[in-house]
Amino acid sequence: MFTLSQQTERSRPEHGPVLGRRRECDLLDGLLDAVRGGASRVLVLRGEPGVGKSRLLEYVTTRAQGFRVARVAGVQSEMELPYAGLYQLCAAMTDRLDRLPGVQRDAVSGALGMGSDRAPDGFLVALGVLGLLSEAARDRPLLCVVDDAQWLDRASMQALAFTARRLQTESVAVVFAARTSDEEPPGVPEPVGLPELLIKGLPEPEADALLRSVLPGPWDERVLRRVLAESRGNPLALLELSRRSTPAALTGGFGLPSTRPVGERIRNTYVNRIAGLPADTREFLLAAAVDPTGEPALLWRAARELRIDPEVATDAVAAGLVQVGDRVRFFHPMVRSAVYWSASPEERRGMHRTLAEVTDPAADPDRRAWHAAHGATGPDESIAAELERSAGRAHTRGGSAAAAALLARAVELTPDPVRRRDRALAAARATHEAGEPDRALKLLSLAETDLVDERRRGEVDLVRARIAFTTDRGAEAPGLLLTAAERLADHDVELARDTYLEVVNAAIFAGPQAYDDGQYEAARAARGLPAPRPPRPTDLLLDGLAVRIIDGHAAAVPELRRALGAFREPDLSPTEGLRWLWLICVTAVGLWDHDTMSVLAGRHLRLAREAGQATALPFALTMRCVVHVLDGELAEGAALAQEVQTFAEAVGTAAPIYGALFVAAWRGREAECLDLSRRADEGVEHRGEGVGPVVSRWARALLYNGLGRYPEAAEAADLASREYVQLEMGIPVWSLVEYIEANARAGTAAQAADALDRLTELTRASGTDWARGIEARSRALLTEDAGAEVHYLEAIEALGRTSIRGESARAHLVYGEWLRDRGRHDEAARELGLAQSRFEAMDMRGFAQRAVGGSVHRPVEGTGGTASTEGDLTPKEVHIVRLVREGLTNSEIGTRLFVSPRTVEWHLRKIFGKLGVTSRRQL
Repeated sequence: MFTLSQQTERSRPEHGPVLGRRRECDLLDGLLDAVRGGASRVLVLRGEPGVGKSRLLEYVTTRAQGFRVARVAGVQSEMELPYAGLYQLCAAMTDRLDRLPGVQRDAVSGALGMGSDRAPDGFLVALGVLGLLSEAARDRPLLCVVDDAQWLDRASMQALAFTARRLQTESVAVVFAARTSDEEPPGVPEPVGLPELLIKGLPEPEADALLRSVLPGPWDERVLRRVLAESRGNPLALLELSRRSTPAALTGGFGLPSTRPVGERIRNTYVNRIAGLPADTREFLLAAAVDPTGEPALLWRAARELRIDPEVATDAVAAGLVQVGDRVRFFHPMVRSAVYWSASPEERRGMHRTLAEVTDPAADPDRRAWHAAHGATGPDESIAAELERSAGRAHTRGGSAAAAALLARAVELTPDPVRRRDRALAAARATHEAGEPDRALKLLSLAETDLVDERRRGEVDLVRARIAFTTDRGAEAPGLLLTAAERLADHDVELARDTYLEVVNAAIFAGPQAYDDGQYEAARAARGLPAPRPPRPTDLLLDGLAVRIIDGHAAAVPELRRALGAFREPDLSPTEGLRWLWLICVTAVGLWDHDTMSVLAGRHLRLAREAGQATALPFALTMRCVVHVLDGELAEGAALAQEVQTFAEAVGTAAPIYGALFVAAWRGREAECLDLSRRADEGVEHRGEGVGPVVSRWARALLYNGLGRYPEAAEAADLASREYVQLEMGIPVWSLVEYIEANARAGTAAQAADALDRLTELTRASGTDWARGIEARSRALLTEDAGAEVHYLEAIEALGRTSIRGESARAHLVYGEWLRDRGRHDEAARELGLAQSRFEAMDMRGFAQRAVGGSVHRPVEGTGGTASTEGDLTPKEVHIVRLVREGLTNSEIGTRLFVSPRTVEWHLRKIFGKLGVTSRRQL
């Protein structure tokens, strides 16, 4: 193999500023200086094709002396191959993989096709890439340049965008170049939410100088002015349009003005240049354009297969269109596009077939299948089957989008109608997983064309229902899931029963309006579908929930307790745990079983962290946050709520805010609570989550009870539970508790009698200390005579045996208020003082203020009432100190906070200085 190269305007390295780009170059130099100083910096260069983004990337690369440099360039035709871009960027860093935590190492190894059998979650891959870049920069700064970012495969872009958002103090610079044009594919996750620099055309003096430097004189000044105006200062347009300007046009002004966009004219210029080349040169260029790897050895094998004389490559290089060295590079991505699309469809298909023939089936089976698919002239089962196998490998590597694209192409090439429908269904599932619901629905329409198989129809319905639940968690999803379950019942009992359980889960999110349209019908149908023997944990849960929905809470308690016990067994599979532990925790709340809720919420969070599953982690964090809040550990709960928000910012998605709402309500922070409450109410409009307003009203009721504004508390609590035909477990029931207390303190106790009856039906059957204490406290509030005291004391005793410290302190509070109202001041002072001290220790300032009947010192927002030694620490530093005290390593802390271990090291150095300590042990 030999190397051919030719210096061009695009490829020539220069150390001075790029013509007309002094400001941009100064900014890039400043970026490099900051990274040399230990910071990390990210920048997105955005502009139209040909405006000079790649030239600026070359500039920053030449200026990065002392840096390790990693490059990746997106190729449109490679968007279907999972982690193809990431492989380009990280292949030279794989010697650092052993420094990553095990699950991240396996995830990145799997994504790069390095032998891991684990199917990586994209979130874990992204965390691993963050750690890998950090480790690569440990010896010297690292510069990553990403050209044509709009053409990176989805999986790579998601990982790199996450990494870019989380870089802080790793000495890493990431510079993206992305187009702004109508050609970009819809839905491609570009690097959004990052600092951007819009690259515009050259200023007129510099554009004029560039144009005159490449045009032989003489010139007609009017013509030059017109060319400058039409090019809008686009450097590539100036260079390429000058190539085809005739002397007559330049000197006499006889050329016709063009009304076509600059990008289109540049492409046409390249097309015309390519058309003027000899046929074998065009064929060589087409081979280079068809192969996205830029691998010279593969290009030479294709040339031999096509019997192209090696001298032809010299002509292609001499034309200034391509460079063949250690990699095959086109002068500009638009050249590759022009070469590819100016060829006839048959020429393109033929070249893909050639590349398939010369690609090693053992070393790169996926790319071989990809080429074969693009070279197919019609349906071909052998190619479709190979694409299906490639899709399976892509899914194993975590490339859902790639698996979806490969399966969709397999559908097109499948001749047999039955297999085509099966593959369309598989493609729809993968496309749904990849986050493209509209495309998934189109594939589902193919899957159900002429479909007579009832099982398959049920599976189609199930995918459609899951899409509905993902996109809009309103009342539609439970009904669609119910239809799917009914179709599946005669063909797959276990899948049908799991789907009925999904109905119940979806109905919880949909809110009170989903009872008649989902829960009741699912419960009735589940009763007629006996569980397999022995029953799975999910079967026990479904049967128990069905009894609760149809026969009431008391009848269901024994069966639901069996389900809780089954889910507490150590042999519960991680897959089942990740799928169902959220729902079983809600069930534990419904049974007032705080111990089981705490154990299973902890297991759910541990599984979600280990799996790095982006869909499960926010809900697992929120449930564990609720446990901390119930235990009076508001600082710990706030840290997990903040982790949910940090996670959402890192991955660029909306976050559930319910954990933060719990914390704000218990802390008595009115402005924060009302803002979060408003956002929860908006969940109905944005995501169809009918449960959002229920949670927000309960939170306002709790807030106002703490602040002593009882009429407002009563109104909010009434709205939270009024619409339910049958109260859901958890928040709607807790709203009864707030409603009873608000009415009792407002002097309208009679209005809460029905609420106490409804509450008692639920608490007596459960029989836990939590349930008995809440019932006794509520009954005491509505008892007018001296008989109330025995209930207050019962509540204090029962709740005192639990770890639910906030509710226990409230029992002392209301008892103290009752004593004070009856003139028993010494006893009242003791109970109220006890309640106040406990509320203040837990940072429940609203209730603490109520306990003394006046104002209470409030800490600065965000400090959470931390000890004085932590007073100078930021909230993030406080969180890190707590994680260090838990015994976590820097890598584990970085995983929790979605930052690199080196950023954790940087924070610890600052913490040590602030606290005057020198070791982790002293923390």
